[in-house]
Amino acid sequence: MASIRELHQQLVKKERSATEITTEVLERIEVLEPKLHSFLRVTAEQALETAKKVDAKIAAGEEIGLLEGIPVGIKDNMCTQGIPTTCASRILENFIPPYESTVTQKLKDAGAVMVGKTNLDEFAMGGSTENSAYYRTANPWDLERVPGGSSGGSAAAVAAEECVVALGSDTGGSIRQPASLCGVVGLKPTYGLVSRFGLVAFASSLDQIGPFARTVEDAAILLGAIAGYDPKDSTSLKVEIPNYTQFLKPDLSGLKIGVIQETFGEGLDPTVAETVNNAIEQLKTLGAEIVEVSCPRFRYGVSAYYIIAPSEASANLARYDAVRYGIRENSDTLLSMYTKTRAIGFGKEVKRRIMLGTYALSAGYYDAYYLKAQKVRTLIKQDFETAFERVDVLICPTSPTTAFKAGEKTEDPLSMYLLDLMTIPVNLAGLPGMSVPCGFDAQGLPIGMQLIGNVLREDLLFQVAYAYEQSTDWHTRKPPL
Repeated sequence: MASIRELHQQLVKKERSATEITTEVLERIEVLEPKLHSFLRVTAEQALETAKKVDAKIAAGEEIGLLEGIPVGIKDNMCTQGIPTTCASRILENFIPPYESTVTQKLKDAGAVMVGKTNLDEFAMGGSTENSAYYRTANPWDLERVPGGSSGGSAAAVAAEECVVALGSDTGGSIRQPASLCGVVGLKPTYGLVSRFGLVAFASSLDQIGPFARTVEDAAILLGAIAGYDPKDSTSLKVEIPNYTQFLKPDLSGLKIGVIQETFGEGLDPTVAETVNNAIEQLKTLGAEIVEVSCPRFRYGVSAYYIIAPSEASANLARYDAVRYGIRENSDTLLSMYTKTRAIGFGKEVKRRIMLGTYALSAGYYDAYYLKAQKVRTLIKQDFETAFERVDVLICPTSPTTAFKAGEKTEDPLSMYLLDLMTIPVNLAGLPGMSVPCGFDAQGLPIGMQLIGNVLREDLLFQVAYAYEQSTDWHTRKPPL
């Protein structure tokens, strides 16, 4: 599959039509989906309709934008008007939103072709896309392994060329971790850079929508299309959005990159450590100055996150009461209707997190748990601020391991939670983070390195990622499907 810019040139020169490109993608989805299960719903009819409109514009001699006619996948926790949005949960299996999320509306306005809604861990709670109420998604590099989560459907779809780019959401690593495990580029932007209006909430102070792509340039183009102030989102930032592609330079001279010491210790797979260290050496040859930095509270991120995120989830998911929308189990009393519906509608992981959050927010434990976790969050943020006084960008592994086999960690939630060790602190601090492919292990499974920037410094992430990408060929490798 060609890149966004290459496909755009083919459309402009009339070498291919948007309908041909879309049909090719839909045919590929039809062939691969029985193995992969990247999509919960394929929107073939709407996709072909959008593609025909793009072709009509080209035939009339009108100019088209970069994203017009480009097939995209959308994680199924972003509302799409008239198209079911389930969050991979039984409780929302019949929910058809009456409105459009801001990000999907922006892509519609840009002429992008939505080919389907991608699978995820239910309500974005999980790290493997095994918690979907419908089916698990397979990793395109090894069908017996997981693609990561919670945006595993979007990551797998991009890796398998079932779409050109896709949107995911990231609460504690849910874009970057599956990007690493599937060998694609994944970016979690600065908190507030991309509107959350129409994103079904998990943990409101942590959630952020971002792009998946096979190249850094495609990620830059997609971020440019979805970023920007939105009055419908009270946390949206009023900032000017640059053309992110202008920062794609092959030279890193003058840039200081900090290696986070705490991320190269116990629990990190030796092959992952070696591969990321090789990538750091490569950055040095591109002109970057490499500095070791310490973020001493980095390791407390998981503990703080698994109090803050479930607490916010407990409050957000209280809206699923069988009264206003979603499925309903009728009963003799209102309370019984609530409990029966939620017992059937929510999966095991969602129930676990609601219970954790409700406990942490309860009168006797709020100060001991929730308040203390928020204080730790502040300390983690301060560590990052101190580090950015010395360096421009931080670097560490994205995931401590490569993709694991399906079912391997389902009975041990704690070991699953620890897979987000490297990514969670970035969300707690509201910073941008990007996973970039940097190699493979002996079994041919992808490895990603994580670049972390200061607030609104996506420009530096794109510069470093692009320079590295252009000096290697990892992004050109394809899964053996």
